[in-house]
Amino acid sequence: MSSGLHHPLLSIAPAKLRPTQLTVGKAEVAAKRAEWEILGRKKRKELLESHWFPGVLGPKQRVYIVDHHHLGLALLEEGVKSVPVMIQRDFSWLEPEVFWRTMEFSRWAHPYDQHGTRTDYAAIPASLGDLADDPYRTLAARMRVAGGCAKDATPYAEFLWADFYRRRLKLPNGKISAKVLQEAVLLAHSHETAYLPGWSGTIE
Repeated sequence: MSSGLHHPLLSIAPAKLRPTQLTVGKAEVAAKRAEWEILGRKKRKELLESHWFPGVLGPKQRVYIVDHHHLGLALLEEGVKSVPVMIQRDFSWLEPEVFWRTMEFSRWAHPYDQHGTRTDYAAIPASLGDLADDPYRTLAARMRVAGGCAKDATPYAEFLWADFYRRRLKLPNGKISAKVLQEAVLLAHSHETAYLPGWSGTIE
């Protein structure tokens, strides 16, 4: 591909996809696997066709996905042979350090670990299978589903919510109880979280 102007749709094995973040909520991955397992062949095909992965070509022509990490890991674990990837940009000619800086500047990379700590780009795993579990990322997703905030297009919005909860709520053994989820929803409607993406106001 000579320029970043075309957006070809590639068919790539999930094992070959490179992540652009360090963590996922493993409970969310398990939920996506459970959804996949009950689908028939036709529905599985439809799901893949409607959920193409946005990707960027990086050094050595490797394909880095910039969204759908949970679905990608679920499909990898389910043994899916290939998934559709829409290439957004060709950065394959950049040096690795410049590539990662450009990715982060474009909000296509999130080099933060499961403790919310900034890491080196080298810490970003080479495979979706090596993503670490961040239970606070799962808490943020469940809070949104429970009506705590609106879905927001801001890149890594749920990571920002996860970092807020990391400072405020304890998750013994990474487990999310009904009580903790209730507290998370209440906090989501408080003035404390007004700076976070998708905040939908206070409950009177």
